[in-house]
Amino acid sequence: MQLNEAFRRARKQKKATQVQAAKAAGVSEAMYQFYEYGKSEPTASVLIALADYFDVSLDYLVGRSDDPARR
Repeated sequence: MQLNEAFRRARKQKKATQVQAAKAAGVSEAMYQFYEYGKSEPTASVLIALADYFDVSLDYLVGRSDDPARR
C-alpha cells in the first residue's frame, strides 16, 4: 500500500475529515490533500503526528505493515 492510500484509509477508519487530519498534523488542508492525492510526501514530524492522531503505527502508514496496531 502506498503512503497516500494509507492516509486515506486511516482517516476514514477514524471517521475524520481532511480538515481534522490537517489540523492534527499541523499543516494546511491543501497540504494534507496533497499527501492524500500522492502529490507530496510529509516530513517525519508530520508522519509521527498523523500516526498518533490515527492511532496507528508508523510502519502501517509507510506500508511496512498491514497491521495498524503493530507498534
